[in-house]
Amino acid sequence: MDFIFDWLESAGPALVWAIVLGMVFTECAFIVGLFLPGDSLLFAAGVVLAQHHHEHQAWWLSLAATLTAVAGNQTGYFIGAKTGHAIIARRGGKVLNPERLERARDFLDQRGFFAIVVARWLPWVRTLAPLVAGAARMDPRRFALATFVGGLAWVPILVLGGYYAAGLLDQLPWLKTVAVVASVAFFVGGTAWGIRRYRRELRKPAEEVSLAE
Repeated sequence: MDFIFDWLESAGPALVWAIVLGMVFTECAFIVGLFLPGDSLLFAAGVVLAQHHHEHQAWWLSLAATLTAVAGNQTGYFIGAKTGHAIIARRGGKVLNPERLERARDFLDQRGFFAIVVARWLPWVRTLAPLVAGAARMDPRRFALATFVGGLAWVPILVLGGYYAAGLLDQLPWLKTVAVVASVAFFVGGTAWGIRRYRRELRKPAEEVSLAE
């Protein structure tokens, strides 16, 4: 995360906005977003805005990035709904074949709301969840509400957390190292947990997967 701090510190507030909103949308909408450090970026943006003493911008960026994250997930859902089956066919069904897609649909019908909310905090999963939800034809209104709630529980906490923690980072430089280590650990742990959970659910026998509540 050090390079993210250094990168944003050299940018003005306007460029910080452009970078954050562009990357948040990309991470939430497209497969290439798997490789973007969304959590670290949002936290670092808050720290940089604090260094420029722009408290009001931190709050406005939180709102704008939340709406951008929601728009990105809606785009990912649309892409999944339109191209999900084509992607499955091209990949030969190795990752998400029709049987697994049906199980994913049942899982999302049963637990999809909370799965989409929690996915915001899981690297990689937050990129893949909208695509799978779209391909599995999760109820679009339920998905929209879940992604909005998830966005509110993700973006403001990180941006404003970074802003108000900036003073502590100045007084206690070692906290920056802790933040870097925690970010890496969270990324690795969140990715492993998400993949493990995904594979476990899709391996369940069909009779164990209940239909929508």
